[in-house]
Amino acid sequence: MTAAPEPVSAETPTRFMPPRWVITTAWRVHRAMYRWSGGRFGLRRPRPGRDGLAALTTVGRRTGEDRQVMIAYYEHGELFITMAMNGWASDEPAWWLNLQAESTATLTLHDRELRVTGRAATADERPELWRRWGEIDSHLDGWAARRTVETAVVILTPSDESGTVTIEA
Repeated sequence: MTAAPEPVSAETPTRFMPPRWVITTAWRVHRAMYRWSGGRFGLRRPRPGRDGLAALTTVGRRTGEDRQVMIAYYEHGELFITMAMNGWASDEPAWWLNLQAESTATLTLHDRELRVTGRAATADERPELWRRWGEIDSHLDGWAARRTVETAVVILTPSDESGTVTIEA
């Protein structure tokens, strides 16, 4: 689904974007810190005005192997909300393509791991969820203006059969 990017007004500033290699290196370092620390570093709860960080494990759509990525999220009731952005590049992130092919995944939070089902927010849901992201990141519209496609707002719903696992600290 290709749609127009979020509208950008004259007041919407575009922000400095580091080179792509800096962004991908930061992702790799973050994921490595999380793995090397046994999960002690790299995840955090969302707080007012700040997103949380979680690990999302999807099944590769071509390989069938587990693929893990670090995502930012916030909680909306029992739901977890994230965005399918690829460092604000126009390409869709692989994890989002994987989730569209196989909607079940594992979400690892700072204190628990659970099975989730992912989907894009509907046209009715999206404006409110986008607005909430804007409360966390005041430059959201400027970042989104860099993409040539609309950024999907992704809703991760805990599965009924998830059997939440508490992670020992």
